[in-house]
Amino acid sequence: MHAFADQVYLLARRSVVRTARQPANVISPLLFPMLLLAVNAGGLKAETRLPGFPTTSFVAFALAVPFIQGALFATMNAGTDLARDIQTGFLNRLTLTPMRRLAVLGGQLGGVVTMGLVQAVVYLSVGLAVGVHVKAGPLGILVLLVFAVFVALGFGAVGALAALRTGSGEAVQGLFPVFFVFLFISSMNIPRNLMEITWFRDVATANPVSYLLECVRSLVITGWDGEALALGFGITAAITVISLAFASWALKVRMAR
Repeated sequence: MHAFADQVYLLARRSVVRTARQPANVISPLLFPMLLLAVNAGGLKAETRLPGFPTTSFVAFALAVPFIQGALFATMNAGTDLARDIQTGFLNRLTLTPMRRLAVLGGQLGGVVTMGLVQAVVYLSVGLAVGVHVKAGPLGILVLLVFAVFVALGFGAVGALAALRTGSGEAVQGLFPVFFVFLFISSMNIPRNLMEITWFRDVATANPVSYLLECVRSLVITGWDGEALALGFGITAAITVISLAFASWALKVRMAR
């Protein structure tokens, strides 16, 4: 067990160092979500005057978006780096070592989780700096960071699965627009109960991303909403378990070739 933990640690450290050496992989997940937050907060501030809008601060409402958008970047980074390892033969060389198969996947995702936590701390710090108050208090902040880690893990596993199935960084990057569509057809910019277009409200309700956003908002705006937290963590757990199971199988198949 100790040897397995050492293997995961070494590969996770390699993943973090490699990401840090590529400024675009660090700056993009931090800068783009913040830019989108600033644009939305400026352009959609009038929404707060709608009857039934949950807060008077649109920044507080929109702060959930960077957490999920950052996870999408984590998916791309994890998948692209793993695909590069496949293309360069690094993964094949690992099969000649005592490295355990699950340690390869765990190390890669360990790097993603580390970066996801850093991103979440930055997003939260920016929100607090501009006057957002987390209604759930210090414990809510801790839960929010834990949730961000789980989201990064789940989406990172999706990226790893795509890389292992395709072996192509370009194919993994091609998933980004698809995931972004899910973000835009969710409750990203307006609560579902205030959506007047029926078909869009139905799509947003069926979209699991809406519940991830609402989980974050429940801590920031509402305080403690058991239903929102249960749905958010439950959906994240389902994504993580299913993606990890398929990614583990895909890794086994690839390393057996």
